[in-house]
Amino acid sequence: MSSERNVTLPQFNPITGAIRALAMDAVQKAKSGHPGAPMGMAEIAEVLWRHNLKHNPANPKWADRDRFVLSNGHGSMLIYALLHLTGYDLSIDDLKNFRQLHSKTPGHPEYGYAPGIETTTGPLGQGITNAVGMALAEKVLADEFNQPGHNIVDHRTWVFLGDGCLMEGISHEACSLAGTWGLGKLTAFYDDNNISIDGHVDGWFTDDTPKRFEAYGWQVIRDVQGHDSAAIQAAIEQAKANTTQPTLICCKTVIGAGAPNKQGGHDVHGAPLGDAEIAAAREYIGWNHPPFEVPDNVYAAWNAREAGAAAETEWNNRFTAYRSAHPALAAEFERRMSGTLPTDWPAHVDAVLAKIAEKGETIATRKASQNAIEAFAPKLPELLGGSADLAGSNLTLWSGAKGVSRDTGGNYVYYGVREFGMAAIANGASLHGGLIPYTATFLMFSEYARNALRMAALMKLRQIFVFTHDSIGLGEDGPTHQPVEQTATLRYIPNMDVWRPCDTTESAVAWAHAIERADGPSTLCFSRQNLPFQARSVEQTTAIHHGGYVLSEAGNASRGDAPHAVIIATGSEIALAMAAQKTLADIGTFVRVVSMPCTNVFDRQDAAYKTAVLPAGIPRVAVEAGVTDFWRKYVGLEGAVIGIDSFGESAPAGELFKLFGITAEAVVDAVRAQVG
Repeated sequence: MSSERNVTLPQFNPITGAIRALAMDAVQKAKSGHPGAPMGMAEIAEVLWRHNLKHNPANPKWADRDRFVLSNGHGSMLIYALLHLTGYDLSIDDLKNFRQLHSKTPGHPEYGYAPGIETTTGPLGQGITNAVGMALAEKVLADEFNQPGHNIVDHRTWVFLGDGCLMEGISHEACSLAGTWGLGKLTAFYDDNNISIDGHVDGWFTDDTPKRFEAYGWQVIRDVQGHDSAAIQAAIEQAKANTTQPTLICCKTVIGAGAPNKQGGHDVHGAPLGDAEIAAAREYIGWNHPPFEVPDNVYAAWNAREAGAAAETEWNNRFTAYRSAHPALAAEFERRMSGTLPTDWPAHVDAVLAKIAEKGETIATRKASQNAIEAFAPKLPELLGGSADLAGSNLTLWSGAKGVSRDTGGNYVYYGVREFGMAAIANGASLHGGLIPYTATFLMFSEYARNALRMAALMKLRQIFVFTHDSIGLGEDGPTHQPVEQTATLRYIPNMDVWRPCDTTESAVAWAHAIERADGPSTLCFSRQNLPFQARSVEQTTAIHHGGYVLSEAGNASRGDAPHAVIIATGSEIALAMAAQKTLADIGTFVRVVSMPCTNVFDRQDAAYKTAVLPAGIPRVAVEAGVTDFWRKYVGLEGAVIGIDSFGESAPAGELFKLFGITAEAVVDAVRAQVG
């Protein structure tokens, strides 16, 4: 096997032996896991983590640390072993609890659990894509903050990845952009072991990977012996020397190296080795210690605390000099990296909302979104915008937008037609810190990006997803472009706030809320067609922040009496609800119109507030140009929902709303049927 692929097996030693032993022992104790990658990449990991990675285990959030991403996240015991051995707050007991409930060492690396985990990985291809986003963030921030003689943003991004990551289509999207942007501080190690879960990959993965990456504009270092420390170090030096291209180091390895009877085969990929093979492996690699026992001299060889503290101290001294020379920039950098907003942000938002109310414009909410960006972005240089080749349709550009290029940083990214890659790259930029990314495409094409949206929510990232053309109201492009179920299903993603505003004011509030939210991502859904401005009191404008509020009362309801019915609506259908309210009032039926631009936020309000907006015992009708079942949680089985439970058609928007019965007349009929 080794000779056929021209792979030289390791010269085993206690330093790399610690990785192999911890990996196989933890997987065995958990009775599940993936020992193959940790054992096969032990030499690559040792060279990088002991001799090249700039990090401080005592301060995992140090701003100028290198970022390390284990894109092949199934091999999670590799990073857990590295964090433990180098001195992070990850104990041997944490390793013993691998894959157990509430442990710091879950089956795949999860952001926010163990210190030093930079991103959640497991869905293959997204780790390398997050890493591209981290390297992009470093480039953008370096361009903004570094000054002659003062390089305070100067770190690298390192990635481990395997065949599976490279098979995933998202890797093509992200790595192509990395080459275009010339991300010279990004280095990826390709664990070329020729194995995936189903066996040898020759039957399904025969790409010429080096040529592929060369075509992207990467520096490619081919045929590195992945168990030869000197060869790995030489490749790293070559990667560091190239400042204008990302580097792919292609490392030929033996999966599970050190397990004498299983190494090189797919059986070692994703299952415990078994007691007999572990005993044989201990003898084979010369590791004569009980499970989870590491000698003091091995710990001492791995410990990175002293070197890490020295590296951070050196940077702190440089930052002190930077602060003396550029106090305003230093203060801005510290604010940005802490994630706090400018102190006058609330007052700025209030002023913007007052101007919007004064104008009272009837425009598409995608245009209202652009106006909000125009109003907020000058105050927030941390905003990093972008669109998947639809800037002119999503209206995400603003007057101060500066495109990121190979030669410069900027605040706007032209992602091309790469929705999935765009969303996951932006996740990486958010994880890096110092930036609040927003990305855009048509709502329908959120489907391409769906798993990256889920990962943003899983990690509770400060991310803003802008989706325009939010319903059949986009018209003639037809059902391939008309979202029907998308808004509802996005609302079901835990930790995701989904906003569908009805006018200029709600659009600005949605943007402000998304910017302010530091514990999860937000999705903003905007219309293609013009929507009328809705007049509000100051109190009503404030109430938008609750996600749902009383927009209008009619008749006896305005005197404090209970309305005959409640109409709940969002987005473009608010206009229908308001028209229906007027028609019903003329015949003596008085209804309350509740605007619910963000059901997720409304659901988090206390019971008293929710009851005040949606009183019990009063008939309810919901209207939204999307699937109807979602609204049953608010109207109940006895209530009525007006929407669309089929795909759309190609026609002007007005004709489509009539065709599918999403009209003011339909709302009137539904209310009358409810109240008798």
